[in-house]
Amino acid sequence: MPLSIDEFSRLVAAKRGDRGIRAAALDAGVSPATLSRVENRHMPDLETFAKLCKWIDRDPREFLGMEIGEPHDAPSAVVHFRKKKTVKQETAKALGELILAAQRAMRARDELVGR
Repeated sequence: MPLSIDEFSRLVAAKRGDRGIRAAALDAGVSPATLSRVENRHMPDLETFAKLCKWIDRDPREFLGMEIGEPHDAPSAVVHFRKKKTVKQETAKALGELILAAQRAMRARDELVGR
């Protein structure tokens, strides 16, 4: 079962701890306003989501309900999306699934041609 936005927000807030919002945001690579919104259970855009997952040392697939098992050192697809002011959780999950499916397909193709 995927972790919820509430759990994601809790983990981000726990990582910040007693530090000020500005210092933590700088460390995470996001704006203080963005960090505050995420801590208040607002769905981040995909770029912010990726940065914060890295910052809290959690695999994004945990929140998207996907299996974890692919090696971390394998080349990965990099995609940047810009979002509207609000992105539904279902949309973010679907985009994440699409990206990971495309990445798996590319790896399978590379294995077939012996790269």
